[in-house]
Amino acid sequence: MVRKFAIIALLALTAASNASESGTIAARAQRSINAGKYAKAYYQLERALLASRKEADLLSEGRVLLAMAQIRTQSLDLDFADSLISIVRPEALDNTTGTNLLRAKIALANARENYGDGAKLCGKVDEDALKKADKATAAAFYAECAISYAGSHRSDDAAEALKMAGKKSNKKGGFYAFTAAMMADLEGNSGEADSLYRIAEAKSIEGNKPYMTATILYKRSKLKTTKAEEAEDLKLRCKNAFELMGLPNNSKRCAE
Repeated sequence: MVRKFAIIALLALTAASNASESGTIAARAQRSINAGKYAKAYYQLERALLASRKEADLLSEGRVLLAMAQIRTQSLDLDFADSLISIVRPEALDNTTGTNLLRAKIALANARENYGDGAKLCGKVDEDALKKADKATAAAFYAECAISYAGSHRSDDAAEALKMAGKKSNKKGGFYAFTAAMMADLEGNSGEADSLYRIAEAKSIEGNKPYMTATILYKRSKLKTTKAEEAEDLKLRCKNAFELMGLPNNSKRCAE
């Protein structure tokens, strides 16, 4: 799952059983997300949630709820994302999904720019569960913590978290570059951030990751080193991309 570009361990749905109805529908949702079809993906996840409840499978239900929460976080519907996360039953989760639950909470804190809250959550991880989680989920966890620590001015902790993210993923890929760019951005190193964002953007386009490409355009438009004319072009491209993905909150933010 963490190949040329995977900013987060998307949804942990790969762990869902393909033999189950909920797993089959969730896998379709994953393909829709990869194609940037968020409305379709969310509808499919709603169906997968109903199927998981019909199956009375709390693990599958938790995976689907976290997938739905991730989409809501990405679409900047943060209160809704919070409500979905709150109904996941931690006691029913395996090591990977339990780690993904904590990652989802940290991602939500980061989206709200509550980096201190995210950093506190990073300290609550079950180290044994983290070691047993799949690499994609562990990499995503460490990446979110790197961002939280950077935003909390804890540079050493951020660097260590980035190092661990790199061990669990491909350091030459867009995932690593984007995380490093976010860190540099939060630490006020605009020139370094821009260079890293450009690497991540190229990898994202190469891997056909429209959501991430548009996100990077937005991030680059906000850098102090970006000239006004270029920033306007980046915001327009970002706005159009998110609009075509059916993500109005993101599109509106790009236009501001």
